[in-house]
Amino acid sequence: MSDTNEQSPMELSKALILIGFSIVMLGVLVSLGQRAPWIYSWFGHLPGDVRIEGERTLLYAPVVSMLVVSVVLSVIGWLVQRVMGR
Repeated sequence: MSDTNEQSPMELSKALILIGFSIVMLGVLVSLGQRAPWIYSWFGHLPGDVRIEGERTLLYAPVVSMLVVSVVLSVIGWLVQRVMGR
C-alpha cells in the first residue's frame, strides 16, 4: 500500500523550482532596493504605523505596513497553490 501523503517526484521538482525562483526574486528585490531606495521608502511610513519617542526610548510598530506585507504574501501563497494544483 502506498501512503497518501507521499509526494511524487514531479511535485517535488515543482516545489524546488518554486523555491529557487523565490530566492532569485528576493535577490532581485534586495538589489533593486540598494539601487533605488524609493522602492522601500513606503515601509514604516504608512498611516497607522506607530512610532512613539521618549527621552531615552523609542517604540516603533509598523502595524499597517506589516498588514500590507501579510496581504501580499497571502496572495502570493494563494497563487502558488493555484499553480501547483492543490
